[in-house]
Amino acid sequence: MKILLTTLNSKFIHTNLAIRYLRESVKDLIDVEVREYTINNQLDYILKDIYKNNYDVVFFSTYIWNIYDIVKLCDNLKKVKPEIKIGLGGPEVTYDSQNAMEQYEFLDYILCGEGELVFRSLVEHFLGNKNIEDIRGIAYRKDGKIIINEEMELLQNLDEIPSPYENLDVKEYENRIVYYETSRGCPFNCQYCLSSAIKGLRYFSADRVKRDLKNLIDARVSQIKFIDRTFNANKKFAKEIMEFLMENDNGYTTYHFEVTAHLLDDDMLSFLKNCKEGLFQFEIGVQSTNQKTLDAVGRRDNFEKLSYVVKTIKSYRNIHQHLDLIAGLPYEGYERFEQSFNDVFNLGIEQLQLGFLKMIKGTGMRYSADKYGYRFKDYAPYEILFNDFISYEEILKIKDIEEILETYYNSNNFPLSLEYIIKNYYIHSPFKFFEKFATYFEEKGYFHMAQGKNQLYKILLDFYNENINENNELFSEILKYDYLSLGKISTVPAIFDKIEINNFKSKCHDFLHSEDNLKLYLPNFVDIPTKYMLKYIHFEPFKYDILKLKENIHENLEKKQTVILFDYNTNKIFDKSKTYTVKIGEEDEVQDR
Repeated sequence: MKILLTTLNSKFIHTNLAIRYLRESVKDLIDVEVREYTINNQLDYILKDIYKNNYDVVFFSTYIWNIYDIVKLCDNLKKVKPEIKIGLGGPEVTYDSQNAMEQYEFLDYILCGEGELVFRSLVEHFLGNKNIEDIRGIAYRKDGKIIINEEMELLQNLDEIPSPYENLDVKEYENRIVYYETSRGCPFNCQYCLSSAIKGLRYFSADRVKRDLKNLIDARVSQIKFIDRTFNANKKFAKEIMEFLMENDNGYTTYHFEVTAHLLDDDMLSFLKNCKEGLFQFEIGVQSTNQKTLDAVGRRDNFEKLSYVVKTIKSYRNIHQHLDLIAGLPYEGYERFEQSFNDVFNLGIEQLQLGFLKMIKGTGMRYSADKYGYRFKDYAPYEILFNDFISYEEILKIKDIEEILETYYNSNNFPLSLEYIIKNYYIHSPFKFFEKFATYFEEKGYFHMAQGKNQLYKILLDFYNENINENNELFSEILKYDYLSLGKISTVPAIFDKIEINNFKSKCHDFLHSEDNLKLYLPNFVDIPTKYMLKYIHFEPFKYDILKLKENIHENLEKKQTVILFDYNTNKIFDKSKTYTVKIGEEDEVQDR
């Protein structure tokens, strides 16, 4: 018997954990093949690939981002090979197995819930060692009828699941993103989250986790994303694992955690202060700062404590923080959402992610939809259209704001420009800036066409000149600074003023030939030929001392010509370059800003 476990990942760089668990759960019974495709592959290519390999049984891991492509694929697979057995697993079918079996005639099996024990029992059935009637957690067909067996009990000792990361093939994982779990379940009961459907919190042992992580570190995976809903629910365990990762840093792999900020106490904060810059990334779910909203969805939080934690970590400049908000929660209309946005934005974090409530199968929010007047799309990802508190038109406005936020803030391509605008003109409501800029985008038709890098800078400059129209020359220079901070360029775009200095190129070369200058500003380039250096640095004249403004965004700068040195050969976790105000052709002591 030839069995395939497969899925459609959202990107090639991603890896699927579920199908690897299933493969390991039966490795003593039969060799099972694992193949991964992406939602960007042509379905005809995937169909051909599966058909040509002549499998007897194919199981797909399904999620909200791939369910419809998988359904199309399975339907055609059954047509071209009627004898093949097709099964689905994952959250998209677990909580609606009866309907899925009725809707998809091609479907022979559904693995419900945690699949390792269920899949093992089903393979034993395929091998003639178990009756299907005795398999818990399975939906199947018999004599034209749909049968759904009773649920499989949750596995309490997670270490009984064989690890997929023993004796791994380095070529399979090198430079890829690996999703990893140290636990299952969540201590909280947020009604919009699928974790609320599973009670309790179970952990793999620390020794098992460390073995797995060391194997992945040695394989030089690009990033390990911990999918634990609350990685720091057990402080001792979280600290032990983080300490292990710090001790085994390979200089390449980074780690992404979902953490609950108000659970990070001063002891843990003190520990995190010593973490290497860029090694860890934190995703922190805020969702709303409206207590009535949080109560309605069963979420426990303490925004005052969260703010303290986030600001403390920000002061370390070593951990990238990504905070989440959800639009469309109960009791949070458009105006109240604005307050939640401002509360979180003003924490000064690296990324603010705006999500929209999804009425996912199996969640409490889906069951209580009528209570709050929810109307939502009846197909994946089941995103809301409106409810009793927010209209569809207002949801659309927030979607436009979300696109502007992603393009101009979360990209970190316009940091000083946005800070200058918001802190000088929209200090009372940063949300209002993004709202107004989104309206400008819509009125100009920019949402309806792709925008290149240079065009995005021009659009922001035009918006500023048309809607703020103060200190226009200064803002243009600030925007130019952001543009040049991104990386080495051949020419400065025409939208920015070009300042001419006599023999500027020659003076820059003279600057680089000074060993004192190199030791002060570019120590990594001492004894390196100037020709090589010029690939990684740039000198640019400005009409104002922009770096002085960077220290105090409210400062009223006098016009003063300066030259800034951009060094692109640097760690780009928080800043995409290092910059210095320098004197070209003169001996003068300057300061790193």
